[in-house]
Amino acid sequence: MSRTAIDELKQQVLLLDYLQAHEWRPTRRLSRGRWMGLCPLHHDHKPSFLVDPCKNLFYCYGCGRGGDVIRFAELHHQVKFPQALELLRQWCRLMPLLPATTRFYRVQLHRHGDAVAYLHQRGLRSPELIEHMQIGYAPGGCLRAWLTQLGYPLSVLCQAGLVSGVGYDTYMHRIVFPLEGNLYGRSISASAPPHRFLPGTKGGLYAWQQVRQYPEVILVEGLFDYAVLWQAGFHNVTCSLGVHLNARQFRQLCDRPRIVYLTFDADPNGSGQQAARSLSRRLRERGIVARLVSLPDGHDPNSFFVQGGDARQFQSLLEVAQS
Repeated sequence: MSRTAIDELKQQVLLLDYLQAHEWRPTRRLSRGRWMGLCPLHHDHKPSFLVDPCKNLFYCYGCGRGGDVIRFAELHHQVKFPQALELLRQWCRLMPLLPATTRFYRVQLHRHGDAVAYLHQRGLRSPELIEHMQIGYAPGGCLRAWLTQLGYPLSVLCQAGLVSGVGYDTYMHRIVFPLEGNLYGRSISASAPPHRFLPGTKGGLYAWQQVRQYPEVILVEGLFDYAVLWQAGFHNVTCSLGVHLNARQFRQLCDRPRIVYLTFDADPNGSGQQAARSLSRRLRERGIVARLVSLPDGHDPNSFFVQGGDARQFQSLLEVAQS
């Protein structure tokens, strides 16, 4: 990418907008339009992170790091310069598209009985839950027409990963969950790959802004695990979208003293339990209390509730979780 193109990218991605999209919140306004807040790059306990929107620059008086929006993307996602550029370009493409796409898929959900039946099969019945998670459905074959009608060029839809190179919707027959800067699609057909994401990162922990206030947090692997727990009243649950946390997700868990209940799948091969033990050790090294929740063999939180488990029984599992 040429220097001119890089400068244009930095003009398109305002640092303050990018920070706020990644859950940074200013705590104090300074002179000349500057802001101060907790540093998202290290475990900050008092505001030390200065943002100057006029210059599109940041500096942390705690960890000594600073720079422009590209440098922030490098540090925040722990990637090199070329990968940071690509993440910012992807963010530019997706930001206006994702809300429109999410709204379209949410409308489709209740027009397709097979999609609603799949949610019921997975234990998701609460209208409040569907509203909370903004769950939608991608029937396929109609998103492209809708978005081009709204004025989005086909080339932009292809670059965003919503439409394939030959012009077909990439999400077909999938339950869709909007994420921070991405979309997760779960196939309701056994003949298709089960999971689909748009190009880019999976982002931070799911619904972390609502969860971070709790002194005790339940961490699960998947969004259907999250859904049944939230529906059962465990609103201190979050999801890592897999057992391997990215750097940002790990920083989020460690951003203040808390107890984390690691509720990974009880896989027959032991992979979920092994990942939980490994993460538990890493958390303890950072001063976080980690407890391992033992589900019945072969179960994940979703199947535990679908096959008759209830909130009282799950609470009992939390109470006997091992450190």
